[in-house]
Amino acid sequence: MNAIANPAPFIPAKSLAIIGMPGAGKSSVGRKLAARLALPFFDADQEIETAAGMTIEQIFERFGEAEFRKGERRVITRLLDQPIHVLATGGGAFMDSETRALIKSRAVSIWLRVDMGTLVERTGRRGDRPLLKEGDRREVLQKLLDERGPFFAEADVVIDSDNRPAEETAERIHKELATFAQKIAAQAS
Repeated sequence: MNAIANPAPFIPAKSLAIIGMPGAGKSSVGRKLAARLALPFFDADQEIETAAGMTIEQIFERFGEAEFRKGERRVITRLLDQPIHVLATGGGAFMDSETRALIKSRAVSIWLRVDMGTLVERTGRRGDRPLLKEGDRREVLQKLLDERGPFFAEADVVIDSDNRPAEETAERIHKELATFAQKIAAQAS
């Protein structure tokens, strides 16, 4: 996306939904972006765990991925009914066609695109990611990226964050959102 010279400060007209792979930094960057914009922040995974009274790993083990995705959709629907905020979604949320349509209609979607080496390193820090429990983590992540990438590419804004600090990525998103808003305004006039 080509930057427009000196974009105006971005004031969101609707919520901002951060999407991307596990380990992309959606929660860390989302918190920084919310602070920068003086908006509330919600982490869909934390909200799901609170609503279910169990961890995501436990939900997967007990009910399976299909039921988890249904619950995830309900939680994201509830969150997007809230006043404007920044929302970090789970890594697979945007794969669900109903959730994707909901995000597209009620939020500006932001794909945090991250290189594979960074994803492998970051996801190795936590052992509670159900889809990364079996097999070689790099191979599993590559398969997930191959499946999810075309859907993530539908995002309103794409940011290559790689292994940058969350604050720097939030700043880049903020600037890109101002450019995005100007483009939308130009298309509407």
